[in-house]
Amino acid sequence: MNTTGDGTRAVRAGLPEPEQYEPTLPGPVFAAHFHLSGDPVGPYTYGRDTNPTWTHLERAIGELEAPGEDVGTTVFASGMAAVSAVLLSQARAGDIVVLPDDGYQALPLVREQLEAYGVEVRTAPTGGDAQLELLDGAKLLWIETPSNPGLDVCDVRRLVEAAHTAGVLVAVDNTLATPLGQRPLGLGADFSVASDTKGLTGHGDILLGHVTCRDPELIEGVRRWRKVVGAIPGPMEAWLAHRSLATLQLRIDRQCATASLLAEALADRTDVTGLRYPGLPGDPSYPVAMRQMRRFGSVVSFVLADKGTAERFLAALRLVDDATSFGGLRSTAERRARWGGDAVPEGFIRFSVGAEDPDDLLADVERALDVAR
Repeated sequence: MNTTGDGTRAVRAGLPEPEQYEPTLPGPVFAAHFHLSGDPVGPYTYGRDTNPTWTHLERAIGELEAPGEDVGTTVFASGMAAVSAVLLSQARAGDIVVLPDDGYQALPLVREQLEAYGVEVRTAPTGGDAQLELLDGAKLLWIETPSNPGLDVCDVRRLVEAAHTAGVLVAVDNTLATPLGQRPLGLGADFSVASDTKGLTGHGDILLGHVTCRDPELIEGVRRWRKVVGAIPGPMEAWLAHRSLATLQLRIDRQCATASLLAEALADRTDVTGLRYPGLPGDPSYPVAMRQMRRFGSVVSFVLADKGTAERFLAALRLVDDATSFGGLRSTAERRARWGGDAVPEGFIRFSVGAEDPDDLLADVERALDVAR
């Protein structure tokens, strides 16, 4: 399938071989246990360990992450379950882990847990490949590119080369890009990790995450962690996720195209500062993003004058939900500083572009900005 296009791959990924009178995508399997006599050597034994619905989804995601390659994927109950599985399954007391200091808001919670287990954690910004300076003696480098919410981009190939030379494993949080925007394994990373709650499933109605890697031993460690802590997705959520993958290319192409138009429109406004979008020429991340990204994502960030202006802008929007997630079919935006924890100004807006008609969405944003002034 590695010679097919993204749309074809997304539509057909993970489907079982055709069987007469059976559905093309089997329904969710709801089972805590399976018929099991004699030695437990079959693929499905107990619902915390394996499930046929997970198997189809994991194959599908693997085909998107690394077309034509033999990789292993493990799905989780949420993106943070996937993040934690990699970090906590690989790091031991006395190890050193390098994290971004501008990554996802919950990453500091994982840092606290790592440190409680006796792991040394070093941090540096995503931009400028600053994490390069912290690799000496490390066990694992965690990259988030583009970063959330600041949308900085680092050079994955450069960081991977330096890390592997130093004997350091590399994991990439690919949530903002999705496999259609960026393939971390193809850039040399050991782990590709994502919150599939966001763009990969794209409907804002399920929580899910995944980890994909080539090394069978590494993915087995991650899979064992899932079994031990029980961070498993429900079969219905896994089935819905697989169904949603079929529209991935349609959704992502529309969202990325409109995000680019939105970024261009915002660049012309004097009441908008701090505009970031990796696909916008002139953005600090643009040169690196052009080398390693195939699509630039659906998220645009910018800064309005202050908290009040930002809240008036959000209240005036008619086609955009004030919500904290991103990557969905319906556009969302939020004043990110309301949560605390992110080093952003009070007027910082993270805007996730949906699949609305571009002209309608841009007109709504322009009108809301005028109202907010």
